[in-house]
Amino acid sequence: MLIDFHTHIFPEKIAARSIDALIAGIRREQGESYQNSDGSPLSFRPATLAGLLDSMQPAQVDRSICLPIATKPSQTESINRFAESVRSERALSLGTLHPADPEAEDVLTDLAARGFAGIKLHLQFQQYDIDSPEVIRILQKAEQLHLIVVFHAGADIGLPPPVYTSPQKIRHALDYVDGSNLVAAHLGGWAQWDDVERELVGTNINLDTAYIRLFIPPEQCLRIIRNHGADKILFGSDSPWENPADTLKFLQSLGLTETELAQITHENALRLLNGK
Repeated sequence: MLIDFHTHIFPEKIAARSIDALIAGIRREQGESYQNSDGSPLSFRPATLAGLLDSMQPAQVDRSICLPIATKPSQTESINRFAESVRSERALSLGTLHPADPEAEDVLTDLAARGFAGIKLHLQFQQYDIDSPEVIRILQKAEQLHLIVVFHAGADIGLPPPVYTSPQKIRHALDYVDGSNLVAAHLGGWAQWDDVERELVGTNINLDTAYIRLFIPPEQCLRIIRNHGADKILFGSDSPWENPADTLKFLQSLGLTETELAQITHENALRLLNGK
């Protein structure tokens, strides 16, 4: 079984231009000629629900978790209604909210009542430190409600500094919450994996494998997984930015045991989702 815990979709009417804008951001930050080092496309499928579902069977993905992002508080409810509309056995969307929303805790209570498994935060877009009072109150309320919180961690390939979710700031946030319901994307801190090893390895937090394949040394990836514990690693591709089939091949190449791969590919996700 394969559960992809980190995917993105947009409503059909805005999907193409949303991806175009994000690719423009990547090339603005990385150079106009930027391409993936292995020659793969920057975005490999249409960023719609249909595009996601069509891509899952060739990659042998059984279920995808979609992660929406509210870049301002006024977007929250429309995005969450869209997230509800795509809920199925094959695709499940988390909800979202914005740290600037003064009613963020009430939004979380409402999302829990509506059957959402959790929320996604992207604090690079939202421009809040993860250890800020506004975000800590969200993390504490989510913990109380048993909601998963997936958040972008580390630098972002398409956004300038500062880094709002550095491993150091994540570690500080863990002084206020248990962390076992949190998922730090990109193996705890994109392009900051030395700091991940110093700050996050061995804590309660979960890490996902999204969008690391072309950027992290394989030996460091294996070391982080083993030292942190495969029981706290979630398979994630960051689709449409990476084909989950490529993510899986990368993980299989690391020398992980069958038990470790089973934990990463589905067992940990099933535990966190707890029947949702």
